[in-house]
Amino acid sequence: MTIQSLVCRLVASLCLCALAGAVAAQGYPTKPVKILVGFPPGGAVDVLARIFADKFSALWSQPALVENRAGATGNIASDLAAKAAPDGYTILFTANTHVTNGALYSKLPYDPIRDFTPISQVTYYSLVLVAHPSVAAKTLADLVALAKANPGKLLYNSAGNGTPTHLTAELFRGAARIDAQHVPYKGSAAATTDLLAGRVQFAFSNPIVALPQVKAGRLRPLATTGAKRSPIFPEIPTMAESGYPGLEAGTWHLFLGPAGLPRDIVNKLAGDIVAVLQMSDVRERLAALGVEPIGTTPEQLAAIMRSEMDKWTKVIRAANIKLD
Repeated sequence: MTIQSLVCRLVASLCLCALAGAVAAQGYPTKPVKILVGFPPGGAVDVLARIFADKFSALWSQPALVENRAGATGNIASDLAAKAAPDGYTILFTANTHVTNGALYSKLPYDPIRDFTPISQVTYYSLVLVAHPSVAAKTLADLVALAKANPGKLLYNSAGNGTPTHLTAELFRGAARIDAQHVPYKGSAAATTDLLAGRVQFAFSNPIVALPQVKAGRLRPLATTGAKRSPIFPEIPTMAESGYPGLEAGTWHLFLGPAGLPRDIVNKLAGDIVAVLQMSDVRERLAALGVEPIGTTPEQLAAIMRSEMDKWTKVIRAANIKLD
């Protein structure tokens, strides 16, 4: 679906309640808005958050300030957001790990669904399955055949237990019914270094990280995980095209507020997100990163969160993944 059609859908769904909310929200914001980010500066979540913060500041004539509260796969920032006053002056920008953390951690101090107000899913990018060039696999089918001929011998890595790259690999491993060993790392940099060195055979990677290595011939792309082909890997088939229909996964980013955030403020924020996503310089920057602009309604995001929670809880339990 194109960004234009997504924008039209969002605007149409918001317009019914826009008049009711206009009076209450017309003064919002009247002071700086804090955007909590549960990941370190310089990472993908932080970079995207700052794109929105810069544009919000210009739209609002009030500062939108990114505050990095990194740690525990985003849980620290999520907990702070859940406990914030529902007045629109503290919002959360996070990734889909916010949803999967509900299944990965048994003792979260908040509920990832009930304790938040959905605002909008703003971006998405699919992952890419890459192999070291020494691996005798030119296609995904080759890799599966190789793994089945050598049960337990192929190694795949990830940026860490419970990360999207890990969970996607578990989804693939179950669908392909292969026996391969997971090697978790502390971050994508270390994982990529060992994959490039040939210490592991394959991995699901962030396309932004993988692209320069693929161009240099140091990694071989076999498939992407989106519903359609990746804009930065247009020649690489999807998992569905490679024989695994329904195997779709990726990384997406979203804005949330505390539970009880007034609807007029939600509408104001959702509308401004669409305005930012329509800006040509933002779209160009996202395209260069291989990131697809989305811009859902709050209701669409709520449905996505519930669906993703159900999907990944099954994967996490089947693989017996626990982070506490």
